[in-house]
Amino acid sequence: MTELDEGEARAFSTFRVLNGDSNIVERDQLFRNMAQLFSYVSDRCDDEQVMQYDEVLCQLAELVEMEAREHVAKLLAPLDRAPGNVVVKLANDEIRVATPLLEFSNVLSDDDLIEIASKQSEAHRVAIAGRQEVAARVGEAIVEHGEEESVTRLVRNTNAELDVHTLQKLARLAAENQAIANDLRGREDIDWKSLGGEINAESGKILETIAGDAVKVDRETAGKVSAVVYNRMRNRAGFSAQEWKVAYNQVKALSDRKELNERALVRFARFGYGHHSAAALTMLLHVGPEVFVKWLAMQDYVAVTVALRALGVAPDLFEAIVSTMPWRDMPTQDDLSKVRTRFEALSKEEAQGIFELWRTHAFRRRGNTDEKISATN
Repeated sequence: MTELDEGEARAFSTFRVLNGDSNIVERDQLFRNMAQLFSYVSDRCDDEQVMQYDEVLCQLAELVEMEAREHVAKLLAPLDRAPGNVVVKLANDEIRVATPLLEFSNVLSDDDLIEIASKQSEAHRVAIAGRQEVAARVGEAIVEHGEEESVTRLVRNTNAELDVHTLQKLARLAAENQAIANDLRGREDIDWKSLGGEINAESGKILETIAGDAVKVDRETAGKVSAVVYNRMRNRAGFSAQEWKVAYNQVKALSDRKELNERALVRFARFGYGHHSAAALTMLLHVGPEVFVKWLAMQDYVAVTVALRALGVAPDLFEAIVSTMPWRDMPTQDDLSKVRTRFEALSKEEAQGIFELWRTHAFRRRGNTDEKISATN
């Protein structure tokens, strides 16, 4: 038995603490040991094992002191794959516990961060505002619920996206807060001219005082560049390995919490989270991530159409998903029209038959390959 196996055996042998048959020192030590062990093996755990760690760590988190929870939060924060429920639980904890997760954990989704920003303390919002990347929806939640400290940190974070709705709210705050106005003026990434046609009159006047002549443009022309178009262009930038890695692990955490369903797909499509949509579909369809990535790279609309029809996705949601996924090239309107027509012409039963036939053939082919490899060795 290896040292790692022995450590795992010792950890699981002390589960009696979950029944209250222990003192606080034993509970704290088990909590720390379990998290430490998971940090060593997280890249080798299957979904069932992660679920088991998640369940036990969540129970222990209710029984231990803050110092132990703080220690475990620091262990889990840098992991790409971590138990979803305990991460969310600790991210909603006292700020000393929550800070490393709020600042660094990629397991927390935008929806998680938005909920924390709306329900937890200003200190929680400050931590979120300083993340390496802050999505526009998260930034909007911070501005809506936050106070000066979190809003200021958000505006100063050049990696934080500020969409039209957020800028309108910031404009009203800047009218009464010179520090926010100065920080907005220093954001070189904001295209004031394109925004000129999208902001309302009240906010526009305020932004004109901040951005000067840059915002005084032909509003009718600038209005054609809407936030929706911006998001579509942003999500059509193609497949990104880094974005895929983050999205895949966040969706895995969502699956751990039993929250990966059609509602999640609707949210991903609605907000243009293409990599998240693709990652979610690999799990719902029970196909390897490399398979779906290949479909995206090959612009394989047929495979995706059959797979989503077999899954029982509604036509409108299907079109929204296809139009936001990170294909190699952006689908044209003609592409989308043809794909939608093919989708509606195919029955769910026919699609399921085709998909299962493909799955059987793929597994048989992989098995033959494995046999050849074994024979060679």
